[in-house]
Amino acid sequence: MIEKKSIAIESVVLVGIITKDQDNEKSKEYLDELEFLTYTAGGKVVKRYTQKLEMPNPKTFIGKGKINEVEEYVKSNEISTVIFDDELSPAQERNISKILDCKVLDRTNLILDIFAQRAKTSYARTQVELAQCQYLLPRLKGMWTHLERQKGGIGMRGPGETEIETDRRIVRDKISLLKEKIAKIDKQMAVQRGNRGKLVRVALVGYTNVGKSTLMNVISKSSVFAENKLFATLDTTVRKVVIKNLPFLVSDTVGFIRKLPTQLVESFKSTLDEVREADLLLHVVDISHPNFEEHIESVNSILSEIDSEGKPTIMVFNKIDAYVPEEFDESDLMIARTKRHYSLDEWKRTWMAERHTSLFISALNKENLEEFRKVVYQAVREIHVTRFPYNNFLYPDYDENMA
Repeated sequence: MIEKKSIAIESVVLVGIITKDQDNEKSKEYLDELEFLTYTAGGKVVKRYTQKLEMPNPKTFIGKGKINEVEEYVKSNEISTVIFDDELSPAQERNISKILDCKVLDRTNLILDIFAQRAKTSYARTQVELAQCQYLLPRLKGMWTHLERQKGGIGMRGPGETEIETDRRIVRDKISLLKEKIAKIDKQMAVQRGNRGKLVRVALVGYTNVGKSTLMNVISKSSVFAENKLFATLDTTVRKVVIKNLPFLVSDTVGFIRKLPTQLVESFKSTLDEVREADLLLHVVDISHPNFEEHIESVNSILSEIDSEGKPTIMVFNKIDAYVPEEFDESDLMIARTKRHYSLDEWKRTWMAERHTSLFISALNKENLEEFRKVVYQAVREIHVTRFPYNNFLYPDYDENMA
């Protein structure tokens, strides 16, 4: 019997800071997300460090006393990787690496590594490689002597594993080649989109891990890969969907995240053409997440970056089965009632009833999907009839008994 080799899980320490713009609660939430990212990449978080600072230390990001504390823990516990929640400058990364004598990554590097793992198609791999090269270019100085001690693992995938990449000119040439390759594929994909006819296009957008792929599977009866990890879907998937007798196209796109690396936004802008060219957006939100409103703001910010803000949008609040409001004791005068105590009915009476059409569903448990189909049908029908007025009689208003 052949024994399977077990993959060693890296022990990881996380480091974050508390500032006037990022209080203790927000810092904790960001580190929770960073821990989930680390788990997605294949690591195990064993310790967290935070420090209150007016601004990050320009040399070591955190203060001297705190970096010495981290160093002592790393060496006494044989920690292989330390990950910082914010992007480190090339100088900070080099200085910290010399002190800790282990692999040092930042949030950007970690996200790039996850993308390198998850990219399956040639197009996605090319986009990730371009983002990695752009991230790598200013960090070449002194980087490779540090990496000689490392043997793969988190942050070590993709370009830059060969010594030849240390030459800046070669990296710049590679960036140019990758951009040319992406431009060529973009032209091919534009032709493919043009060949889809005049069907209404609907794009699923939202924060990562909110259930977009699960919803896609439910409404299109397909099997798009879905997993409870961040960035489970990288490659855009397009499916033809028919509700009652009305056909339209639905695309499932890469999830967004706070502090999304600039390099990734740039290199994935072409993939997000599906969003830019969509007639209707289904903005999927995980309402069970305590900070889902901030997630909405992050998604809207990126939509603005890719010129997709202001499109007809339906807000789809998913995972209502997992939504549990915090208990509120009215007799405790020391605690004020906040949004975290709201019931779903109370949420429905807030801004959600004003800005966009809002739906509350559970894609996993298939709750309220009939209402979802009705609203989406009416929205798609309105766009289609505007485009083809003579087809008005083909698609009457939604009727639950319609064949």
